[in-house]
Amino acid sequence: MQQQFPQKPGLDIILKQAFSYWSKTIGLQLMFSIIYFGIFISAIHFFMGYYGIYNHEPELQAALSKGFQEYAEKSAALSSTVEFSYFRYAFIGVLVFLGPLNIGFFQIYKKIDLKENVGLSDLFAGYRGLNFFKLISFYLFWFLLLFMLAPLIIFPFFWILITIFSTPLIFFENKRTFETLSIGWAALRRNFIEIFVCVLIAAVFSHIGFLFFLIGGLFTFPFWNAIAYSLYTNILENKRGKLP
Repeated sequence: MQQQFPQKPGLDIILKQAFSYWSKTIGLQLMFSIIYFGIFISAIHFFMGYYGIYNHEPELQAALSKGFQEYAEKSAALSSTVEFSYFRYAFIGVLVFLGPLNIGFFQIYKKIDLKENVGLSDLFAGYRGLNFFKLISFYLFWFLLLFMLAPLIIFPFFWILITIFSTPLIFFENKRTFETLSIGWAALRRNFIEIFVCVLIAAVFSHIGFLFFLIGGLFTFPFWNAIAYSLYTNILENKRGKLP
C-alpha cells in the first residue's frame, strides 16, 4: 500500500504561514544565527590551525600573484594533501554537529500552534535524549551524500527537495531515515511545484540578508526551518492515508 495525500495546499497558504512563524520568532532567529555561526567559525578556525591549512596561505598568495590559473593549480594540489582531507572530514563533522540546532525551531513553531510559551532552551530540542543520535546519524548521511554527489550539479537541489520533510518526520513521528526518503519522494511527486517553489524561495530569502544587509543575514538565515515546518504541516502532518 502506498500513501495518499489530501487536496494540495495553496502556495500562498504555505508561504504565508512560513513567514508568520519567522516574523513571530525574530529574536530567536538572531540567537540561532549567533550560536550557529559562533560555533562554526570557531571550530573551522581551530581545525584550520590544527591541520596546518593556514601554513599554506603564503604559497596561495604567491600563486595568486602569478595569475588565477596558477592559483587554481596550487589550490587543487593542496586540496589533495592528507592534511586537507582530514580538514574536509572535520568540516563535515562541524556541519553534522550543528544540524540538530535547526530542529529547535520545529518545537518552537509547534508550541506557537498550541499557544504555549517558547524560550531560548527550545532551540536545543534536537540535542536532547535519543533525538540527538537519530538526527546526528541523519545529518551525517545527508552531508556525506551531498558532498560526494555535488559534482552532478543538479543533485544537491534535488536532494534537498526529497529530504525537506526528513527532519520533521524524524523529530515528530520517530521515522527512520529511509522511511522519510520514501515519504518525501511520494510528497514531491504529488506536490512538486509547491515544494520546488518553496525551497527556491527559502534558498533566496535565507541568504539575501547577507548579500544586501550583511547583519540582516543573521535574521534571514534560519528561514529554511519555517519553510520546512510549514510544508510539513500543510502537506504531511495528520493527513496521510492510503494510496492505490
